[in-house]
Parts: sequence; C-alpha cells; structure tokens
Amino acid sequence: MRAVFLTALASSALALGACSYDNGDTASASSSAAAQAAPDFAAAVAAPGREEGDVKLDASRQPAAILAFMGLETGDAVLDIFAGGGYYSEIMGAAVGSGGSVVAVNPPQFVSSDAAKAKWAGISARQSGVSMVPSQLGDFTPEANSYDFAMMHLIYHDLYWESEKFKVARMDPAAFLAKLYAGMKPGAVVAVVDHIGNAGDTRAVVEKTHRISPATAKADFEKAGFVLDAQSDMFANPEDDLEKNVFDPSVRGKTNRFVMKFRKPA
Repeated sequence: MRAVFLTALASSALALGACSYDNGDTASASSSAAAQAAPDFAAAVAAPGREEGDVKLDASRQPAAILAFMGLETGDAVLDIFAGGGYYSEIMGAAVGSGGSVVAVNPPQFVSSDAAKAKWAGISARQSGVSMVPSQLGDFTPEANSYDFAMMHLIYHDLYWESEKFKVARMDPAAFLAKLYAGMKPGAVVAVVDHIGNAGDTRAVVEKTHRISPATAKADFEKAGFVLDAQSDMFANPEDDLEKNVFDPSVRGKTNRFVMKFRKPA
C-alpha cells in the first residue's frame, strides 16, 4: 500500500506542476489521498469485542499514539512478530481495514493452550484480515518484499533470550534481521518498542531483566540495512530501576521504554 500511495503522490505533484492554474484542486486531491491513507486509530482501539484484559493495557501502551507515530497506513500488509495474545494484531487489523492484512507470528509453544486458541479464534472472527502463523522466530522466513509494516512490541530483546524451560533455542539476531529486511518492501517501516536495559553483555542483561540497551537495538537494525527514521520518549520513566526484571510487580507496565521507527530504504 505504501508504494501505491507514494506513486499517487508523485503523480499528483507532476500534475500540480503542469497545471498551476487549477486553483488548488490538485493539492486538495493530494491532501484527500493522504487523509484516506491514515487510519482512524482511536476507532481501531475502540472496536467492539476486544477482551477486557487487552483493553486494560491501553492506558500504559498507548496503541493509537504508537501506530500514528509509526505511520501505519490503511491497506498495509503487516507482520506482527511474536504477537503473543494478539494485542496489537487485533488493533492493527481494524486499522488497516479490508484492503490490508496482519500476519501474526508466534512460537507454537506459547499458543498451544485451549485459552490461547480460543482467544486467537475470537480475534480472527472479529478481524478477518488477521491470521496467526505458528513458527519459531528463528525459523520464520517472510516472502521477499511482501510487507509494508512490521511490529516488534516488547519483544526485540527476546532474540537474545534462550530458555530450556520455555523451549526457546538460542537465536542469531543478525540472521533474523537479515530475513526481516528481505521480507520488507522498499520504504517499509519496522516499529520497535522495548524495555530499556543497561549496557553490557546483552544476553546476560536479557536473561536477568528481559530488557535491552537501546544502543544495541539501534546498532543491530542499522547493521542489517535499516535506517532510524524517528524515535520518541513517550514512555520515558526516569524512576524505573533498570536492574529489575520487567515482570517484577513494582515495575511491570511502568518500565522505561524506547520507541524507534526503522525504515527500509526505498
């Protein structure tokens, strides 16, 4: 969708240059196209049927603000990586509309329970454009140049995590990002929100706290070929203790988080 929209804007710009006497009609058409490309994020968040537990997370996650900042567009083909219970999958499914789609990737061991299956069935029933693909993150290979937008919400650090208990094998973040880069369309966006961690041995920091240094994430993405398009401090919390695990009740839902918008060069 993003490529089609950019082509439309380019055509409008040419028409404006050739017909400067059109009293602004072409400029108005361009503005109208831009408005149509921007979803109603508030309406997507307020869509009926979302589970109560997800709705309660809205205040701390600010999904409408995040998706507006990241530039999700109507009709986008979206990849939701390690989507968990589908919090963002459902909202993005509503936002991109019938012309878009959301593919949610989840390691199968995290979505095998009856409760998880029921929740995903409900999401797919409410948002028909949302589908869930069970796959280990290290095994997932998106089709080349197939996605306009990817979401990595509170999970980038997990590429450095391994757990025998949860059947998570050691992964290579660079290899994962190389496949992600290939799967994104030129100009596509990768949205990254994660818990801020201290610098140091990244795997050790992740194992202890489930956090990651923003500098590590930025360097990883740039090494893969992405460019940092924008960042925000909307979740800044100077009172957060970076030594605490994000699941510690004293910090859960209130962690200091970084927000980065990466783009694959057009």
